[in-house]
Amino acid sequence: APEAVALVHEDEELSYGELNARANRLAHHLIALGVRPDQPVAICLERSPAMVVGLLAILKAGGAYLPLDPAYPSARLRQIVEDAAPRLLL
Repeated sequence: APEAVALVHEDEELSYGELNARANRLAHHLIALGVRPDQPVAICLERSPAMVVGLLAILKAGGAYLPLDPAYPSARLRQIVEDAAPRLLL
């Protein structure tokens, strides 16, 4: 049911079809940027539809997502990124 509501955040709703289309577009972009299977891709976003799209896109591209909490101190985020060496950061 592509028209069914898949995601609700505050006053924004995304259908399954729209969520899938957005994730596919981003996944193709990530692949074009060089994301390969099991390669870490960092994602640092507040909880939002964009975060869900990003997570799905990373998985669709074959990557492994590295969640980064934007509330962490910048020194901690830098340490995590240096240790994991992700291909990209969303």
